[in-house]
Amino acid sequence: MHRLPFFIVDVFAEAKYAGNQLAVFRGAGGLSTAEMQKIAREMNYSETTFLLSDEQQNGGYDVRIFTPEEEVPFAGHPTLGTAFVIQREIAGKAADTIVLNLRVGQIPVTFGGAGGENDLLWMKQNQPVFGETVDPQRIAKVLSIEEEDIDHRFPVQEVSTGLPSLIVPLNSLDAVKRSRTNRDEYFALVDKLQAKAILVFCPETYSSQNQVNARVFGDYFGVPEDPATGSANGNLAGYLVKHRYFGRTQIDLRVEQGYEIGRPSLLYLRAEEKAAGIEVSVGGHVVMVAKGEFV
Repeated sequence: MHRLPFFIVDVFAEAKYAGNQLAVFRGAGGLSTAEMQKIAREMNYSETTFLLSDEQQNGGYDVRIFTPEEEVPFAGHPTLGTAFVIQREIAGKAADTIVLNLRVGQIPVTFGGAGGENDLLWMKQNQPVFGETVDPQRIAKVLSIEEEDIDHRFPVQEVSTGLPSLIVPLNSLDAVKRSRTNRDEYFALVDKLQAKAILVFCPETYSSQNQVNARVFGDYFGVPEDPATGSANGNLAGYLVKHRYFGRTQIDLRVEQGYEIGRPSLLYLRAEEKAAGIEVSVGGHVVMVAKGEFV
């Protein structure tokens, strides 16, 4: 294997060593799928991305995303983090939009500033698709909580803007903090669902500046809990609009995640119901942490 340059970034982070860590490998077009999977397993982040070429193809940059267990068609923090690296290292800071060619399709990422560390990056996701609902009693067993902890005004439902999640509305921050996956119950459930990740949320937060607290569990992908998850929060944005969680067809929210595992993260959600469907965008900051070569 030849020497590969790579970058470590923190995504959905307000400062270094917060948010969700990501490794981005550049010039990976010569690697086989097995080699990429092996590297992703060795890095052991929730996802690792591989930029196949510095040259654009069909209007975007070809990128593949791997968890430690498998390749996935889409994931939020790898999309933002990879676009950040491309702007900084390849396209130049004047580029205000970077398009990634992913297995799920083309995802544009826009930059909200002048190319600095304080830029707020936004990715427009695919329109959400709503799937199966799950009985609250069943999900309570999966999450090791009481059925009364679940907000029964809204369904427990699969949603996907590219990578499905099961969205679970809870009544309080205390219920969110007590949530723990019962592995036997978890795997028995997700074996029957398209969604493998479970997002629990409530409108009670640690910080008064934020509107939603969320946690995401993904044992299936080899990541028991993710500190910041753009795909799952994009699914959440669609869910909140469809079910009028805040009583309206448009949202503009700050979501905190990762507090319980010591990686406080902040995600920005925008979504609006229009005639053609629900438009979803997820935003956040990205911070460069380190550069190196993988041998």
